[in-house]
Amino acid sequence: MAFASEERATSCLPHRELPGRPPRDGYGVYVYPNSFFRYEGEWRGGKKHGRGKLLFKDGSYYEGDFVDGEITGEGCRHWALTGNTYTGQFVLGEPQGHGIMKYQAGGHYEGELFRGLREGHGCLVDADGQVYWGSFHDNKRHGRGQMVFRNGDKYEGNWVRDQRQGHGMLRLADGSTYEGQWHSGVFSGQGSMAHCSGVIYRGIWINGHPMAQATRIAILGPEVMDTAQGSSLVLTVQLQQDSGEVATSEDGRELEISAGVRYVQLPAYSEVSFFRVDDGLGQTPIQTPFGFQCISYPLSSPASEGPEPRAALESASTDSLLPDGDPGGPPAGKHEPRCPGSRRRAERGCVQFSDVRLGPPPPGYHAILFLEGLHEVGSRPRGQDHRGMTPVAQGPPGGSRLDGVATAEPAAEAFPGEYVIMIRDVTTPPFLGHTLPTAFKHLRVLARGAGQQPHVPREDPEALS
Repeated sequence: MAFASEERATSCLPHRELPGRPPRDGYGVYVYPNSFFRYEGEWRGGKKHGRGKLLFKDGSYYEGDFVDGEITGEGCRHWALTGNTYTGQFVLGEPQGHGIMKYQAGGHYEGELFRGLREGHGCLVDADGQVYWGSFHDNKRHGRGQMVFRNGDKYEGNWVRDQRQGHGMLRLADGSTYEGQWHSGVFSGQGSMAHCSGVIYRGIWINGHPMAQATRIAILGPEVMDTAQGSSLVLTVQLQQDSGEVATSEDGRELEISAGVRYVQLPAYSEVSFFRVDDGLGQTPIQTPFGFQCISYPLSSPASEGPEPRAALESASTDSLLPDGDPGGPPAGKHEPRCPGSRRRAERGCVQFSDVRLGPPPPGYHAILFLEGLHEVGSRPRGQDHRGMTPVAQGPPGGSRLDGVATAEPAAEAFPGEYVIMIRDVTTPPFLGHTLPTAFKHLRVLARGAGQQPHVPREDPEALS
């Protein structure tokens, strides 16, 4: 009886495996001969089977399902070298199926994998917080997908090996949109952009730049335009490419018209030597491409058929300082009240300014006559051609008061003389960060009855088409 009791007690003890051999069945711990692996978990037929944890000597581990000795099923794998951790489905030791990969550098991926790589549909959040939803192939964004970038831009369209390529739409954080063809991550091919400034470009893009973009402003007409005193003009303006062709692919660029009067007049065209400007107006001469300087001068308001000299003058003087980057025109400054109708938006690369009329000298502008005018200003009609005169004084506008010189009475219209029409790109913000250089047109106002026919440009149907 005692022997039988001992036999029963011995049979109740756990089965001891031979040293150096893995357990056969049940739960057990086994350290592999190379000492790099250590397994603790369930066994069946001498193989890892069921739930268990496999530890690596470098600190990596897998914990989850095993089937016939292989890592297969649901589990969690951590790589000590990279710090990445994957939780999800496994097949034969590789992350495969659906799962979540968390990256040590930041970010994570949730979606489908094949042999450890992103493959199929998924969502990737990178270390910067940028999010991509869509298709993957060979661990890269490939196929159809959408992405939200760190700066707020959003893209939806085709991808090829981590690059935006094919057809897609980009919505920028500033409100601009682009829809069209892409190549290697940039606009390339046929596409259209609606810029936040109101400019719309439809056409071909090359390496992210519009192929037929406007690069300059051109005022049509002769080099010097003549107009009669008190008359109005119709000006046709084109946005031109480097080749001289009209940029018909572009709509919506905002242009502003303004005027200037020649700083020191010639007696051949004017009875006024120059304008002495009150100190408070702070006029700064503007360099023109015609070899002389001008100061801002107001245009009349077509809407009211009368000038708004003070508003127009303040507007022009605010923007009269020349920037370092644009020697051809004044920069955009703060926006003061402007003459109504002074701004137009281009359509198919063309703009027309109708009823352009110079106003009378504004308050604070004092016309200083040539010397001959001292004797005849009261007897001769203002505006006659005074050739051979000499100016009373050549002091700059804005200087100290000149005593003893002849000053004309306030005029109801512009004096005869030389003026400048300026067309400035005031698109805000600048289209693709580029502002077109200011365009100038030399204008000569002739006295009434001077016997010269003024040039009044007609509407050019071809230019406006």
